[in-house]
Amino acid sequence: MSTAHGTAARAARTPGSRDRRHTVVDSPYGPLTLVATEGVLSGLYMSGQRHRPAEETFGERDASPFTEAARQLDAYFARELTDFDLPMRFDGTPFQLRVWEQLRRIPYGRTRTYGELAEVLGNPNASRAVGLANGRNPIGIIVPCHRVIGSSGSLVGYGGGLGRKQRLLAFESGAPEETLF
Repeated sequence: MSTAHGTAARAARTPGSRDRRHTVVDSPYGPLTLVATEGVLSGLYMSGQRHRPAEETFGERDASPFTEAARQLDAYFARELTDFDLPMRFDGTPFQLRVWEQLRRIPYGRTRTYGELAEVLGNPNASRAVGLANGRNPIGIIVPCHRVIGSSGSLVGYGGGLGRKQRLLAFESGAPEETLF
């Protein structure tokens, strides 16, 4: 057992700390690391993702808390599911929580601009803050931050990389992934 893994495992069992577990599942967009806090999905991270927490914070590797999340992700990638129905646990500021809730309301195959989200949140001048909160979304794909675009309709900012964002939007629209945008 590596030192980092052993430290994370011990930290997960320290009295008063939160139990964290993780697993890695395959996807058409590369491996996805799923993280659960106290048995509830609290993270979905892509390889090379900006703002990805350190691996040692993910806890022990254990696939058991992720059966339903993995099943729904498989169904999503098979085009059999367009709306995830999973319990999730978010850790963020009140503003971030409001933004992430709005992300979940963007329909499959549709997009919204940062400005549109700011308006829905009651502050049309907060598009930059919406972008920052969007970039900190801890549960990518399931909480579809990839569906947010720039005011001109252009692809801007995505923690998983603009190439992945383009592919996810094309996938959801049914267009060939290399032709959208």
